Amino acid sequence: MVSALRESFDRDARRLELERERLEDERRRVERMQALDLRRQAGERDIGRMRLVSGVATAAWIGTLFFSRHIGAGAVAPRVLLGAAWTFLVAAIAAGFLAQARVARTLSRVEGAAAADVSAGVAGVVAPWLVVVGLMLAGIAALL
Repeated sequence: MVSALRESFDRDARRLELERERLEDERRRVERMQALDLRRQAGERDIGRMRLVSGVATAAWIGTLFFSRHIGAGAVAPRVLLGAAWTFLVAAIAAGFLAQARVARTLSRVEGAAAADVSAGVAGVVAPWLVVVGLMLAGIAALL
């Protein structure tokens, strides 16, 4: 009788231990899925930000193209400044696209990526500043 009770208790203890292990595995899986979802959301935010920067740079570049028709033929300094502004704006567009591609590439292999890896990188940091410098040069050209 005692051995039957002991066997029953051992069987119950093994079952409870297996249940604990299953719950622990499930908890780890849920935590991993939450971390992956947070990385995906961060990547999508970066892609959206870079699309906005690229769109602003494109709109500014097109706007300065229309502005360039109103610069006189003899005005060299405004043309040079406008050319420099176009260079910065086109570089901002390119940097925005590069940053988007980097984030998308990282998101495609997000399973093994660390949270810090999901970022736009140097191109994402430089792109808004290129837009600012390009707009500044276009503004100076407009004032001359």
